[in-house]
Amino acid sequence: MIAPSAPTRPWIGLLLAAAITALSFLIKGLQVPLIASLSPLMLAVLIGMALRNTLGRPESARSGLALAVRAPLRLGIVLLGLQVTLAEILHIGAGGLALLLFALVATFVVTRWLGRRLGVSDGLASLIAAGTSVCGASAIVAANTVVGEDDEAVAYALATVTLFGTLAMFLYPLIGALLPLGDPAYGLWIGASVHEVAQVVAAGFAHGQTSGEAATVAKLGRVLLLAPLVIFMARSRAAGERQASVPIPWFVFGFIALVLVASTGWLDPALRSTAALVTQVLLAFALAAVGLETDFKRLLAQGWRPLALGALATLFIGASTLVLALLWQW
Repeated sequence: MIAPSAPTRPWIGLLLAAAITALSFLIKGLQVPLIASLSPLMLAVLIGMALRNTLGRPESARSGLALAVRAPLRLGIVLLGLQVTLAEILHIGAGGLALLLFALVATFVVTRWLGRRLGVSDGLASLIAAGTSVCGASAIVAANTVVGEDDEAVAYALATVTLFGTLAMFLYPLIGALLPLGDPAYGLWIGASVHEVAQVVAAGFAHGQTSGEAATVAKLGRVLLLAPLVIFMARSRAAGERQASVPIPWFVFGFIALVLVASTGWLDPALRSTAALVTQVLLAFALAAVGLETDFKRLLAQGWRPLALGALATLFIGASTLVLALLWQW
């Protein structure tokens, strides 16, 4: 006789993810040194991972955690579109836009290539490439709707991008101070190379208001490129597998639609601010569930190679965009 499986109670997983999300925002609000540089998204996944690997998680929570990842993630990515306007992006100029496009395309291609050379699985390499070339955690979870890696691979990619993005946040202001970079060029470099939005803001404003604003706008330009990247990944995967079964990430069209809505200028700034908070809550909620499904033993089984890949990818995007930013200001 087959033993009955543990009953599933979706509300348990949803409640756990909600509690971790609330805790991540509470910790962020305390502004603890070092921790203050992490976004609520990264805090949520780290707290979830810590709980899973110390106290464990009930088997009955699995179905609820699966629900916590799907719809909230897609809705959060869609709402992210309200934080970007075409006018803000065009303000960078043709040279700045070309630099951002290079940063995405070259970093994504080079990271995938390095992944093959290092023996990293194609799926994990693609997640690290997306997180490094676009916008950290948001890009990783969006790309995984196409890649379809397990929670451990997603968590490894998140941890890798967070680690090197944090290092860049502290090191780049020191490097920038030693180089002949004006505020706009420095901001463009930071926005084009640092991974998370919170890290970009911290590193950008470390050199003043002008550089901070330039960094933020450049970062928004990278965020805008998330939609075409995910669509490209979906089409490439479908072509590579010679089938039409790879799902089209329809939610990215919602992202594009809201970018156009935000670009009209009709939205009340307070509404955009509220949408930004809701976006972070939804994405943190999804990442809390990812953390709770992450087993460190399986994560460590990935070895050192993905970590080396993250380091090389960060070095590539940081060095190449620095050279281009220096040329851009001249």
